[in-house]
Amino acid sequence: MIPISRPQIGPEEEAAVMAVLRSGMLVQGHQVEALEAAFAKLCGVSHAVAVSSGTAALHLALLANGVGPGDEVITTPFSFIATANSILMAGAKPVFVDVHNNCFNLDAGQIEAAITPRTRAIMPVHLYGHPAEMATITAIAQRHGLAIIEDAAQAVGATYHNQPIGGFGTGCFSLYATKNIMSAEGGIITTDDQGIAERLRLLRSHGSRVRYYHDDFGYNFRLTDLHAAIGVAQFAKLEAFTARRIANAAYLSTHIRHPLVVKPHVRAGVRHVFHQYTIRVPGEWRDAAVRQLQAAGVGSAVFYPVPIPQQTYYRKLGYEVELPVSDQMSREVLSLPVHPALSEDDLTTIAAAVNGLQLA
Repeated sequence: MIPISRPQIGPEEEAAVMAVLRSGMLVQGHQVEALEAAFAKLCGVSHAVAVSSGTAALHLALLANGVGPGDEVITTPFSFIATANSILMAGAKPVFVDVHNNCFNLDAGQIEAAITPRTRAIMPVHLYGHPAEMATITAIAQRHGLAIIEDAAQAVGATYHNQPIGGFGTGCFSLYATKNIMSAEGGIITTDDQGIAERLRLLRSHGSRVRYYHDDFGYNFRLTDLHAAIGVAQFAKLEAFTARRIANAAYLSTHIRHPLVVKPHVRAGVRHVFHQYTIRVPGEWRDAAVRQLQAAGVGSAVFYPVPIPQQTYYRKLGYEVELPVSDQMSREVLSLPVHPALSEDDLTTIAAAVNGLQLA
């Protein structure tokens, strides 16, 4: 079976972990600093702050930007639930705006209609590694005095018109085990704002600048040096991993020719880093497509089968919103393997399996 994802772990990661274990410096040490420096350089910003997960990154980014109870944050309904949950964690309310029907990201043309006197921030998601429409989103945020919190969990190394994702506002990345580079678990927050960076460092460590002296309320969201060491070793491979993903996606887009399959759209001027290669199939045939692909030895996955406002907990919160494009996407999307470990034979198998789908 060709898996939908496969973490790339080699001797470099093993050696890095062993070096940390032997050093005795296991938390908030030199490896964390090295990982932060690498991300700051990648995103073209002055500061990067490592935390324990991508969800923690979103949560602290909101708090550091002053988002709290009574505020509203505009975001997408078509994402992993951590996107919206982080807003709830900050005490604020997610306000959902529908997505484009060709690139799965927040429809920037609908944002201004959703702004109210309580709106404090916009949280676009660069879903599957495809950058959101940041020029329009940035212009709207500037007109209305709103913060931008980029959910870049799936978009490390992506760019929008040559500007790195994570540099448009406060960027939030995930280093979960299946991401384009990983540390098993972890997150990074990027910013050019020194005040926000200082606030983030305070919040991640019990509100403390000096051990056992606590200046504010905070959390235990530190990243260990063990995790950071894996991330540093992975970072050295990021460009090679990304180039392989882009090449794999190009092969699939060239060789998949099924008349009922919609291949991923890449907007002009962006670098899509293909955390996922996501096709669309007629909703009534998606389950059959999954079964047929599995029979052909090809793994697949649905990211995501239920829009966030339709999740049980959000129904309990009273969400009843009309989001027709998100509803349609949730019925049609199907992600195929695109990870760097794929061989030429794997790619041939995947394309042939998709072209052979019986969808009528």
